[in-house]
Amino acid sequence: MIYPFVALNNNFRVEVKTDFDFDQSNPLQFHYLFRYTILITNIGEVPAKLISRKWFIKDGKGEIKLVEGPGVVGQTPSFKSGDAFEYSSFCPLPTMKGEMWGHFNMLDNQGKSFKIDTPVFKFEVPLEFIDVY
Repeated sequence: MIYPFVALNNNFRVEVKTDFDFDQSNPLQFHYLFRYTILITNIGEVPAKLISRKWFIKDGKGEIKLVEGPGVVGQTPSFKSGDAFEYSSFCPLPTMKGEMWGHFNMLDNQGKSFKIDTPVFKFEVPLEFIDVY
């Protein structure tokens, strides 16, 4: 599986891929739904737990929304050295393109908090769907 967007920091690798969900989108109402899949891998030696996330979502008009909350998809995964966690979620946008970035707040086994940044990842309606609209 290829993840085109990758970030490495604080001994974690964050990989992201995005897809457009044609069936759940409605361009007449300016509603475009994108799926993103994230793979987080502990490439260091220190165990840690994902506590929360913070996202910045920028639409094609340049408007930015902030989304933050506990865990990811209702979970707070723990990572030993070499452990990975993959999840998928959705991002609705009012435009045919946009981007998203942010970070995960982590807690190591000594009680020290740190963050791991995500790459900036892009959303765009593929050309083959534009004629359909």
